[in-house]
Amino acid sequence: MLRIYRHQDNRLVPTDLAVTEKSPTPDVASGLWIDLINPTKSENQFTERALGVSIPTRDEAEEIGVSARLYHDDGAEFMTMTGVSQLETDLAATTPITFVLKGDTLVTIRYAEPKPFWTYATRVQKPGAVACTNGEDIMLGLAEALIGRMAEALEKVGRSLEQLSREVFRHKGIKGKTTKSHDFQVIIEQLGARGDLLAMIRESLVSLNRLLAYHTATTGRGGVGFDKEAAVWVKDMAQDVTALSDHATYLTNKTSFLLDATLGLINLEQNQIIKIFSIAAVVLLPPTLVASVYGMNFKNIPELEWLFGYPYALCLIVLAAILPYLWFRRMGWL
Repeated sequence: MLRIYRHQDNRLVPTDLAVTEKSPTPDVASGLWIDLINPTKSENQFTERALGVSIPTRDEAEEIGVSARLYHDDGAEFMTMTGVSQLETDLAATTPITFVLKGDTLVTIRYAEPKPFWTYATRVQKPGAVACTNGEDIMLGLAEALIGRMAEALEKVGRSLEQLSREVFRHKGIKGKTTKSHDFQVIIEQLGARGDLLAMIRESLVSLNRLLAYHTATTGRGGVGFDKEAAVWVKDMAQDVTALSDHATYLTNKTSFLLDATLGLINLEQNQIIKIFSIAAVVLLPPTLVASVYGMNFKNIPELEWLFGYPYALCLIVLAAILPYLWFRRMGWL
């Protein structure tokens, strides 16, 4: 889909275009933001004719190395970052987002629907809501929306880890029932999901930080107009990205710690089970020995002629089981 936003009455007005290979090249001078969502080949060619730049395809955006995602060509800045879509669901995934800044026009190429794009697009359609006088303002506004969205996701992950921490270290229910291995398995799965999400967010933050640094360096050399307000804006966002990266690192370490603790508790539980079986085997060993003695087929066993020989043997078996148990309790092994 190809959507053009034009500046009108201190806001942006969107227009969706149905593009084919035979579509004439339009006048996009008044278009500040051209948003390509899952663009077709015809839409890419249409944009290339309109701006005189080469639009990278999805394969090119995904295959190029990290160091080659930021470059200058045909008088335009090409900046590709790693975004994260569907952060609010369990289907979060990374996706390439490319910003092409040429003059006052911004082109965004994306293959998913990250919520920050929808949020920002809704805001710019309200008069005077945000600064949107040129493509650079729009790009920085989108970057700020992406940062805010990842900050919300990190807060959500932090709250989730606190809940999981309580389940791991205070793992007794209301009725005093200890968490079993099945519950620990669920916790491990949840920790794995949080770890994957944090890894995607950290990757996105790193790529966004590189994008902001490249844009600052490029415009600082006199590429496109870069006023002091934009410089302060970028500096503030860079500080936010750094702080969020540190927070994501802390949450990642906490996730690893909780995972190790959960695995340790599972090992303790399994060791406790093995301990019970081992003690049970030792406790039952003396009664088994007594039963074996009196189960031998010899005529001259004195107790065979006793009137109370059988009750005597039963009592001896019970006593042989109780004495090891009491000894284990006294030694603190149980």
